[in-house]
Amino acid sequence: MTISVFDKVSRHPCLPLILLSASVMSCSGGSTPSQKLTIMQSSVSLGDPHICSDSMNRLNLVFSVYDALVQRDDEGRYQPSLAESWAVDEDSRTWTFTLRRDVKFHNGDILASGDVIATMGRVLDPSIGGSFGTQGVYLSYLEHAEFLAIDDLTVQIVTEFPMADLLDLLVAMPISPESELHRLPDQYVGTGRYRVKELTESRTILEANDAYWGIAPEYQELHWIAEPSSEKRTDALLSGDADVVTRISVRDKERIEKDGGAQAFELESGLCIIFMCNALDGVGTDRRVRQALNYALDVEEIIDEIKDGAATPLNGFLTPHHFGYNPATPAYPYDPEKARALLADAGYADGMHLVLDIPSTMPNEAPALAEMMAEQYSRVGISVEVVVHEDRAAYSEMVREKKINDACCFDSSPRSTYRVLREKLMSTLEGPWWEGYENLQVNALIEKAERTFVESEREEIYRQIYDLIRDDAPWIFLYRPTDSWGISSTVTGWQPRSDGLLRF
Repeated sequence: MTISVFDKVSRHPCLPLILLSASVMSCSGGSTPSQKLTIMQSSVSLGDPHICSDSMNRLNLVFSVYDALVQRDDEGRYQPSLAESWAVDEDSRTWTFTLRRDVKFHNGDILASGDVIATMGRVLDPSIGGSFGTQGVYLSYLEHAEFLAIDDLTVQIVTEFPMADLLDLLVAMPISPESELHRLPDQYVGTGRYRVKELTESRTILEANDAYWGIAPEYQELHWIAEPSSEKRTDALLSGDADVVTRISVRDKERIEKDGGAQAFELESGLCIIFMCNALDGVGTDRRVRQALNYALDVEEIIDEIKDGAATPLNGFLTPHHFGYNPATPAYPYDPEKARALLADAGYADGMHLVLDIPSTMPNEAPALAEMMAEQYSRVGISVEVVVHEDRAAYSEMVREKKINDACCFDSSPRSTYRVLREKLMSTLEGPWWEGYENLQVNALIEKAERTFVESEREEIYRQIYDLIRDDAPWIFLYRPTDSWGISSTVTGWQPRSDGLLRF
């Protein structure tokens, strides 16, 4: 007997808000896949498709070539992909996925349960590594899970403990044919709308997969070109050398709007720019200090100065794109008097010294951000020392090893609320980005949510957690950036997806 059944359309309301939808692009003048679409973004490397990474540039390419068992639609809700249906047994641990029939990989192999099992084995292989400290993240969830091929089209996953948000993980795991896994990451074979035709450091060309199992590809070829400069990407769009440009600056968005020859789109992203406080050692162990660090910042002023207004203040550790986000939760207001009172109550009436770690990139505004925060903190008697780290990968490892000073700049990118909680905030796990925060009630609620398969009930649990974490202030909550795209006038019917991915 099953307690939950997901058939054709998932009942997982990942988003509480109605967002912009429709990602299918069409070129005026035809519907057959005979056109070339040129997309410019800052990098075009596929890398290893099975590492844990939230890089939008990379995921744009990976999920053009590959499919996962499940996918998110344009509004962020879970839908069938290679699995046409799934169910959860009453033990709350056994998930059964029924695969689509006659799905072909790019090499002609027919999708079978053995491909899924083999892929999962590679995803969880510790030797595969990670991106900026993400090695072992998936293994921390599924190390003791069982992956069973019941028959050619039926896969069972039996988790060690109830895991109501398992789909949050599976949506990011692209399926490869078992016969080709040994060729990764040099050869890419998936079931996606496009297959790899040419791959260099500066250009990736994908060609249409005419045997695709779902909606046919709109274009014969996708040309992905690497261009680090937003200005040069925009120049290419306005000159007709690019059809789509991503992650453009406010200034370049305004250039497009003024020119009138192309369209500019924007979407408030699901990325959180924050500072994680060291709650293991030093001033950040005191809840009052962490709260003061939030009250002492004028986030609106920071957004205007650092982001040219292209961001929205956070009211907690999630965005409206996340399941369980609470729109009723108040953001920390700018209240320097409240900050001074909290600092005095914590024993810092005569001032406090704060050491901030920042990377030189990712987020690129980190140096300017730290400088402005230092100025604002000085208004309440906090002197700030900034330590800049040039090696971004080493910075991630330092954070993972919990060797930060008082607080460190970070970009929290997973769209999974479950992942954010387990990897950053649950003290019983001490995950890769956990920096010492502990709240026993939060831990208990996370465990309760894992066992709660009724979506509305789990959402309410996450909202309770949301308010508790906002009040405890383990992070300095700053903003979520606004993403902008430029789209050629020859491309019609396009709107950004809620997850920011480009899917053609």
